[in-house]
Amino acid sequence: MSHSEANRVRIFDTTLRDGEQSPGASMTLEEKLRIAEVLEAMKVDVIEAGFAIASNGDFECVQKIAEQIKNSTVCSLARAALGDIERAGEAIKPAKSGRIHTFIATSPLHMQVKLQMDPEDVIEAIHKSVSHARKYTDDVEWSAEDATRSELPFLYRAIETAIKAGATTINLPDTVGYATPDEYMAMFRSVIANVANADKAIFSTHCHNDLGLAVANSLAGVAGGARQIECTINGIGERAGNAAMEEVVMAIKTRGDALPFHTRIVTPEIMRASKLVSTVTGFAVQNNKAIVGANAFAHESGIHQDGMLKNAETYEIMTPASIGLMKSSLTMGKHSGRHAFADKLKDLGYELGDNAFQECFRRFKALGDRKKNIYDEDIIALVDDEVATSANRMQVLSLNTYSSSLGSAVSDLTMTIDGEKKKTVTYGSGPVDAAFVAIKELIGFEPHLQLFQVHAVTHGTDAQAECTVRLEHEGRTVNGQGAHEDTVTAAARAYVSAVNKLLVKRDKSAPGPK
Repeated sequence: MSHSEANRVRIFDTTLRDGEQSPGASMTLEEKLRIAEVLEAMKVDVIEAGFAIASNGDFECVQKIAEQIKNSTVCSLARAALGDIERAGEAIKPAKSGRIHTFIATSPLHMQVKLQMDPEDVIEAIHKSVSHARKYTDDVEWSAEDATRSELPFLYRAIETAIKAGATTINLPDTVGYATPDEYMAMFRSVIANVANADKAIFSTHCHNDLGLAVANSLAGVAGGARQIECTINGIGERAGNAAMEEVVMAIKTRGDALPFHTRIVTPEIMRASKLVSTVTGFAVQNNKAIVGANAFAHESGIHQDGMLKNAETYEIMTPASIGLMKSSLTMGKHSGRHAFADKLKDLGYELGDNAFQECFRRFKALGDRKKNIYDEDIIALVDDEVATSANRMQVLSLNTYSSSLGSAVSDLTMTIDGEKKKTVTYGSGPVDAAFVAIKELIGFEPHLQLFQVHAVTHGTDAQAECTVRLEHEGRTVNGQGAHEDTVTAAARAYVSAVNKLLVKRDKSAPGPK
């Protein structure tokens, strides 16, 4: 192995599996495929696409991503159970490069309370599960759940057993976000020094952020000998989340002096990935979030601004362009033609079919008639919204709202539902409420609204609004997104987007013919 390869850190992205375990972060198949495409464009080494045994929907997602992705390894999680592993093996079968990721707990607490298994039974389960996984793929990863609270002598035995059975990657997760960087680094050093066959596997970190140490622990693990980091876009994940991919990658890229490692991640794709995951999940990125937050490259202090004007390096340790952060520059307008619009879409990384392109171009021209300045971010929001809604059973055709500070608002809504045009006029306590009341009247049921949020795509009073709506109905929770220069219309599109996802979930769960 070359020195360069020995210092390469593989990026294992689990946004689609562990990230989706964030409450309210459920994603549709189409949304997962879009995120997987962006992860592949970033050159993520491994995409954990789901937990195949969890549901038919998860199985389908893993299988479809395995069919689509060619340049990243596609992985499915599996417990140490033969049924789990067989389901995972079937799901990754179409993949050009597929991995099964199987796990079992190794800490005394988890073995006694959760598994109710003796240590010797756990060792046997490790051997059986990894051996069985090798029947489906040569790329098997084994994880010691709650590794940071495991007893080292037992952890050594468990790892040696997994490698003997055929595991090529060993993951030592800080499952509950309990470790400190020094402890995590020492664990990897100790394991690599004391496991006889440690040189036959790549070691991996998987850190949760309960104490805010997930990124620091991940980097400490690499310093201790790990050469894979498991992480998520924007750090999403259950509880306080996972190590944020953008943070570990840019830390390695920026601090090569202290971290003499490298990844193959195409960092200018970071902002695109962050925005897509935020839009799909409805989880807004906090303004002061490292790397991708709105304030990450903003400077308000007079001293800072003076330094920036003289030399950007005075207060910026990386360039905005290095993560794909574009300056909002006026490049398109209402007089731009189809060819120019097609070139702009190509520059922004979009490839649309003819029907989708024509509809996006129509909306672009309409936007140009109503909005003086059209920025790249406007076009991105417009295209993402169109891609997300084009195949929906229900769509908003037109919406007019009338409101007053003295009384209720009126909504005049026209929609198509399964190809049929429907219209209603309703009242509400405000324009958004009136629009939602109108939608519920036309669709014939009343989902519970869990979340409604709005943010402006660009600056100015004529900026497009991006809205996210989270709906719950009959135990199913979904997110919907919508973009429009009229905030109420954007809200209505987001609501209808969520309703369409509810219908898809309801149809998939309906019993089939006997």
